[in-house]
This record gives sequence, structure tokens and C-alpha cells, in this order.
Amino acid sequence: MTKSKNWLVYAIITTLFWGVWGALIEITEKAGFPATLGYVVWALTMIPPAIAALYNINWELDFSRNAIIYGSLAGFTGAGGQLILFETLRLGPAYLVFPIISLSPVVTIILSTIFLNEKTGKLGWGGITLALIAIPLLSYQEPSTSTTTGILWLVLALIVFGAWGFQAYVLRFANKSMKAESIFFYMMATAIILIPVAIFMTDFSQPINWGFKGPYLAALIQTLNSVGALMLVFAFRYGKAIIVSPMTNALAPVITIILSLSIYSVIPHPIIITGMVLAVIATLLMGYEEEIDEENPQELTAETTQ
Repeated sequence: MTKSKNWLVYAIITTLFWGVWGALIEITEKAGFPATLGYVVWALTMIPPAIAALYNINWELDFSRNAIIYGSLAGFTGAGGQLILFETLRLGPAYLVFPIISLSPVVTIILSTIFLNEKTGKLGWGGITLALIAIPLLSYQEPSTSTTTGILWLVLALIVFGAWGFQAYVLRFANKSMKAESIFFYMMATAIILIPVAIFMTDFSQPINWGFKGPYLAALIQTLNSVGALMLVFAFRYGKAIIVSPMTNALAPVITIILSLSIYSVIPHPIIITGMVLAVIATLLMGYEEEIDEENPQELTAETTQ
């Protein structure tokens, strides 16, 4: 397999790991282990993959100013967005919050098209369009009876939306000038730095499960998230951001929903099922288009310059 095709392998691993993680993480939260402490556990589980990544490059971490800036920027936008999301969900309804932030690949696509000059063919753009339609459908939740006041939750949701979209762009941009392993190391470091914020946000007045279904099971589950994040960085090393971002964001929830169906015996809403079908079609279109582009790169160049 050529290096140019590795992006698909890494993207698939990411979606598999994140899909399983999404289906299992609810177990610890329902068992009484807060999501904010789940963040702490996740940050710590980033350490082993970061060490493995550095070992892969003989411990040659990039200490240049740009590397530190780009790596930290990717880390703070990703991890920081997660912490802001906790507060967003406290203030606003999840059925409105998740569809908004799920469209973060729009930011990635716009930035990558303008500043990285990324292009794809008609099938690729068709897949991207279907993925952007599928993602909010996959995030659908039944409206709750809870009421919200003010618009702070919307402002915070838009911040997360922008941060995660920008993070994906930074991952692709940074990969052009530094090793993916170094990027992930700085992502790990920034996640650790933000641990005190997550602890501060935790409501310790509520009962917390410190048993196996608390931090220990969370560590096992969050490892899937961490390894998936490492694979995502590698996917951005070889793949286009306009393809990798919508593909992983659309396909991972499909796996989560399928697993949740078998674990929790919950039949997905028809809107979600529609999103699943569109996500699969979108992934096939994007993957097939990239296969064509790699075999006939001159055809894409001619088409995009017309």
C-alpha cells in the first residue's frame, strides 16, 4: 500500500475506535462517573499513545516554535472545545446543541479549500455534501420539555463548532511542516494542562462512582478515544482535510448507533436511520473519488483548473 492511500486506513481506524467509544462511554456516565472527570481520565489515557508515537520517531520531538504553536493550537481547540461543550449542555438543550457542533466540518472544508487549495472531483463533493446533511441527522435527539433562558448556550455551541472545525484544519496544515507524532504529543500536553479546569467544573456535591465502573472502566473506554485521535492525526498527514473531516464525523456515529442498538436495544429514530444511510453513501463516494484521484491525479488537476 502506498503512503498516499494510508489516509483511508487511518480514517477507518479512527471511525471504528470512536464509534465503539461513543457507544460505551454512556455506561460510566450512567454509573455515576461525571463527564468532566471522564475528561480527566481521557487526558491521562493520551499519554501512552503519545509515548508510543514518540518511540516511533526515535524520540525526535519537534521543539521548533511553529511546531509548539501548531501542536498546542490543535490541542487547545480540541480539548478546550470539549470543556466548553460541558457548560453548553448544562445551559442549552442537547437536541439543539449537537446538530450545531456536528457541522464543524463545514469550517474545516471552507478553510482547507481557501488556504490549502484542497480539491476533489464531483463524486467527492457529492460525498461531502451528503456527509454534511447526514451529520446533523445522526445527532438528532428528541426535544425535551426543559426550557432555556438567554442565548449563552448558543454562543458557546458556536464556539465549539468553530473550535473543532478549526482544529481539523490545523491538523492538516501542521502536518505539512512537522511530524504527526509531534502534533499528537502537544495535543496530549495541552489536554493535561486543562485537567484543573475539568476538575473545577465537576460537581463534587453529587455522588461519584469511584469503583470499577467509574475511573477504571472509563480509562479502558477513553483509550479508544485517545488511540482514535492519534490515528486521526495520521489520517490528516496523508489525506485531504475536506475528505477526512466529514468522513470521520459522519461514519463514527453510524457505528455508535449500530452498537447502541445491540447494547441498549434502542431503535433509532427514522431521522437517524436516514442519516446513517446518507453517511454510508457519502463515505463510499468520497473514498471512491480519492481512489480515482490517486490513480489519475492529472485528470483532477485539469478539471479543477478549468
